[in-house]
Amino acid sequence: MPSANFTIDPRSGAGVINRRLFGSFVEHLGRCVYDGIYEPSHPTADIDGFREDVKDLVRELGVSAIRYPGGNFVSGYRWEDGVGPRENRPTRLDLAWHSTETNEVGIDEFARWTTSVGSELMYAVNLGTRGVLDALDVLEYANIRSGSAFADARIANGTHEPHNVRMWCLGNEMDGPWQLGHSTAEDYGKLAAQTAKAMRQVDPDLELVVCGSSSAQMPTFISWERTVLEHTYDDVDYISCHAYYEEKDGDLASFLASGVNMDRFIETVIATADYVKAAKGSSKTMNISFDEWNVWYIERYHQIDKITEVDDWPVAPRLLEDCYSVADAVVFGSLLISLLKHAERVTSASLAQLVNVIAPIMTEPNGEAWRQTIFYPFALTSRLARGEALNVRLNSDSYDTVQYGTVNVVDAVATHDAENGATAVFIVNRSPDAVTTVTIDVSSLGDVVIVESHIISDDDVYAANTLDQPYRVTPKPVSSAVLVDGTLTIELPAVSWTAIALRGA
Repeated sequence: MPSANFTIDPRSGAGVINRRLFGSFVEHLGRCVYDGIYEPSHPTADIDGFREDVKDLVRELGVSAIRYPGGNFVSGYRWEDGVGPRENRPTRLDLAWHSTETNEVGIDEFARWTTSVGSELMYAVNLGTRGVLDALDVLEYANIRSGSAFADARIANGTHEPHNVRMWCLGNEMDGPWQLGHSTAEDYGKLAAQTAKAMRQVDPDLELVVCGSSSAQMPTFISWERTVLEHTYDDVDYISCHAYYEEKDGDLASFLASGVNMDRFIETVIATADYVKAAKGSSKTMNISFDEWNVWYIERYHQIDKITEVDDWPVAPRLLEDCYSVADAVVFGSLLISLLKHAERVTSASLAQLVNVIAPIMTEPNGEAWRQTIFYPFALTSRLARGEALNVRLNSDSYDTVQYGTVNVVDAVATHDAENGATAVFIVNRSPDAVTTVTIDVSSLGDVVIVESHIISDDDVYAANTLDQPYRVTPKPVSSAVLVDGTLTIELPAVSWTAIALRGA
């Protein structure tokens, strides 16, 4: 039986947890917006046409900030199409996803929706087919109180108070050949710097995100980050990371170790940003916005879902509607562990996406909404991970993988909230077939008790929640957890993710 051990010590802080780490992403893609969050004919629809049952699940998920409106979609988006009377809004072709965009939902409706679910709006500007002036126009529309053309247009459209959007993404995946307006690092870096400088002339306190590589597998990875940051370092606050993972060719062992890749990705980007910082002699530290991450079976999209017919431009087609398994949820939970371990520098993250499209929440038109397996690790981590992430000094047995070499069987992180003494620990057993014993020294916390525990595992690692069986997979209490004399011992099933909350006795 493999084993692992680690120590939870509230003095071993690894970074304060920014609530934006539990953000998500809504793109005008497939059924994410239309027939997802927005369905005016649904029995639960509110006055703006948004589903109340979906809003309830978004609140339960604990989403802090939501990136909008894309994604690839934003590089061809004309934001002004989505404001004003709905009957006057034009219908456009969305080249990113070969669909028709009705523009029924735009920045005003979406901003109201984010407020209604207790989230913050994070807005992406079009630097693909547009540029500096368009970014200034939408910023003026969104944030200026009154007295200018675009601010007064917002008021005339029925939104009297500014949206006060604080965080802005300067384009999306501009290194990708699939992106409208695809650019070189040199050209994009110059445009992003110009845009950032211009936006700061409107409001110097905006938080700006520059595009990093669209994945660590891009041939320009790291050289892109270095060049872009050399142009923008003084003008932006974050560089973005994007990463998606999927099980390939039945290689479950490698898939379960996806967090190893995320760790390396983050640490490489940090090292590159710190190199640029040193080269510039800057005193500013660049943070990371990991504003796209998830399990995504992208090969399925290219083989089955992708729309290519010249005359086929459907409205809200069923695209990227992955059905997530227990194994997917375990990997998903391990990615959250990776983000928390790097909380000092990863201060914003966006789960891509929120509803229907590679999402924790699924819906049917005029029907039910339900939680996918990945819903649970996100909701539990968002609720329990408070205060500061801790370095747990993990020792673990290892196993071999095809993709990532020899990796630890167990990965873990702990969090501690000094204000109320609450501690949480999150653990993943990556072994495809072995129960693993984990021993945790919690003596530095004093006299504590387990107040709640949750585990995601199943004899069938490919079990999933569906419309017909929405509760097939749910978290269960951790029956094996024993806490005696400052030592917490747990036996973790193969392919499992666990969360345990502790508090003073």
